[in-house]
Amino acid sequence: MFPVFYRCTFAAMEKELEIFEKVNQLFMKYGIKSVTMDDISRKLGISKKTLYLYVDNKADLINKSLELHLLNEKKDIEEIVKTSKDPIDEMLNIARHVSSMLRQVNPSTVYDLQKYYGESWRLMESLHQDHIYGIIRDNIKRGMDLGLYRGNLDLDIIARFYVGKSLILVDEDIFPMKNYNRDKLFLEFINYHIHGIASKKGLELLEEHLREKAEE
Repeated sequence: MFPVFYRCTFAAMEKELEIFEKVNQLFMKYGIKSVTMDDISRKLGISKKTLYLYVDNKADLINKSLELHLLNEKKDIEEIVKTSKDPIDEMLNIARHVSSMLRQVNPSTVYDLQKYYGESWRLMESLHQDHIYGIIRDNIKRGMDLGLYRGNLDLDIIARFYVGKSLILVDEDIFPMKNYNRDKLFLEFINYHIHGIASKKGLELLEEHLREKAEE
């Protein structure tokens, strides 16, 4: 049996996580700029005074909510890596996961982060780049070892290409949200990426996986 102190600490941590999870849902659904601290406390069913026990201000709330979101995304991607059949199946599963996530995000959320909360956006961008770079580099290495990707690829360069190109997908100047579906964009991007690095064996496996997933 845990002492009362530890039980209280765990309860406080659980409450904090619950708050940030719900805040993430609000930001994803409504955007960030339009959601006030009053809106958040009302939606959470707590007072603003209670909310400020966990954060200093809205910027702090955004940072902490984003950190939790990135942590959850990291866990989701690691689970995909663990359960996928092979490197190509892994890339397709990551694409499906990201596409599913993008469908839940209000287009203004990314815009609000970039324009009004640059520090938070840079934090998310940096953590995203570091984590995704490692995932893609490992994927390419395993694909090359299995003969699914061409054997003459430069792991570092191709992984950085992937990270750099993925950021273009949320660039309003290149792909305005009103003209392009983020879901379709990411699926096209993954298809482009795999065709650029796959061997003949890999392309055959890609077609096999696409047929299987179309039947699911």
